[in-house]
Amino acid sequence: MGVFSNGILVSFMVVAASLALSTTSVNGGNFSQDFEVTFGDGRVNRYGGGQLLSLTLDRDSGSGFRSKKEYLFGRIDMQLKLVAGDSAGTVTAYYLSSEGPTHDEIDFEFLGNVSGQPYTLHTNVFTQGKGDREQQFHLWFDPTKDFHSYSVLWNPQMIIFLVDNVPIRVFKNHEAQGVPFPKSQSMRIYSSLWNADQWATQGGLIKTDWSKAPFTAYYRGFNVNPNHAAATGAFTGGAWQNQELNAWNRRRLRWVQKYYMIYNYCTDLKRFPQGVPVECAHA
Repeated sequence: MGVFSNGILVSFMVVAASLALSTTSVNGGNFSQDFEVTFGDGRVNRYGGGQLLSLTLDRDSGSGFRSKKEYLFGRIDMQLKLVAGDSAGTVTAYYLSSEGPTHDEIDFEFLGNVSGQPYTLHTNVFTQGKGDREQQFHLWFDPTKDFHSYSVLWNPQMIIFLVDNVPIRVFKNHEAQGVPFPKSQSMRIYSSLWNADQWATQGGLIKTDWSKAPFTAYYRGFNVNPNHAAATGAFTGGAWQNQELNAWNRRRLRWVQKYYMIYNYCTDLKRFPQGVPVECAHA
């Protein structure tokens, strides 16, 4: 099954999954009010009263932004339209992170490619400063042609990564087996567009073609359904708090992982010759 094939099945899957796993949000975000620029100066632009934002990368600098608020658990939704054309060497990162050497982090990273080749969606989970839990995917659509939703549902039981409301990855809380889980550090929402041609595309074999610069990614449709606002620790409720995948979405998860997963740390025996990490046995 090709990356852009079987469109009827995909469309049906997306619609049905949307009904099965609600995207309910309580706070509609505004890029002017809710976010601040982290680097890039004039390379971060807002439009439509803060409803649309763009990041740009050129030879001199990339750009980025982060949320003004921190969150401890919640559901985060963001719509992205990725760099079109020859995007090799570029990385568009969208993630949650706390601060400090023992930080927690939940990552979406989109690794660009030469024209006509699919993006690689790189996911990772850090706890107490340690990551090494990568899973990578291709997508069943071209993420440069239109906006698509990328979501993180994070509660005390699990982290669910979703694309257009379809679950692609679940990282469960296995603290009972000695596996750290991010549950005590509030995180901000970050995004950036930067040059990583030393590793991003085919392990760094293909470099950024600066004749194609500037490179631009677009953002809209930010929503957050928070559990705790870090400043107060107040509990606000929300259906996602104890949400797990139902039978339909477990099938969709298996479908994505069967046809579109291209790397899973839990099956990389060369990387872990003494045995894969503990949580892999419970995946």
